[in-house]
Amino acid sequence: MERMKAIGLFPIFNTVLMLLLCFSVLYPFAYMLAVSLNEGTDAAKGGVYLWPRAFTFYNYEVVLGNDIIRRAYLITIARTVLGTIGGLAVTLLAAYALSYRLLPGRKWLLGYVLFTMLFNGGLIPFYIQIYNMGLVNSFWVYIIPFLFSAWNMFVMMKFIQGVPEALIESAEIDGANPVRVLWQIIIPLSLPMLAAIGLFTAVWHWNDWFAGAFYVSKQELVPVQTFLQQLLNAQDISQIMGQNDSTRGTERLAQTRNVTLMSIKMATVMVSAIPILCVYPFLQKFFVKGVLIGSVKG
Repeated sequence: MERMKAIGLFPIFNTVLMLLLCFSVLYPFAYMLAVSLNEGTDAAKGGVYLWPRAFTFYNYEVVLGNDIIRRAYLITIARTVLGTIGGLAVTLLAAYALSYRLLPGRKWLLGYVLFTMLFNGGLIPFYIQIYNMGLVNSFWVYIIPFLFSAWNMFVMMKFIQGVPEALIESAEIDGANPVRVLWQIIIPLSLPMLAAIGLFTAVWHWNDWFAGAFYVSKQELVPVQTFLQQLLNAQDISQIMGQNDSTRGTERLAQTRNVTLMSIKMATVMVSAIPILCVYPFLQKFFVKGVLIGSVKG
């Protein structure tokens, strides 16, 4: 009887725990959304927690109306798209090549890739390498150094090795070359895995602020996450938006519309977070399937 009571209490405890965890995750997001939709001077008084007290879109007008923020947004979008497509292509080609067990020097290549995954040269050698490649203060510093991921390559390689060999052999007997096998067999069967790894890669590119902070000094090449990091450390708007006509117009709008630096920060956070959140519903089916397949075959 006591055991039955314990079993009956567990679902209640589990449900309460999950609700508390969900609340702890969703509340900060709801708070930032409420502050971003509230007049800045009114929000500064406190008391805005889950719902805006003085509703307004002026914070977003300030954020989206500034040339520097729009340029940073475009840099982030371009970086995410090109970085994800290029990373998937390079990693898939490497995984496909190393999946062939008769590849000459395969063990040495796998050992070399594994070594780079386990041991890192450090920030200074990496910066020197980027500098010697001429990528400092260049848009391509966001793309080229991060095209290949050893971890993603091993996950893809294990998945490709799980494809039935009879299927590949039958295609080769029919005259299919390795490129045709990759295009017509491997890629269609790997769509769930590619969607999962592509989503991980896209989220990393979208959220990365480190590269823009350390490898780029030109403000016009800064992505939105690096701009947000600068904004969070700023004391006033002019510190990160510069002194130009657009900034003066932004400051005048802030003064007339009761916009504060904190409300602009919250609006910038929402603008940078919402787009990547909108991707999940469209890729959720492939994402879950790809993660499960990778965990079983890995």
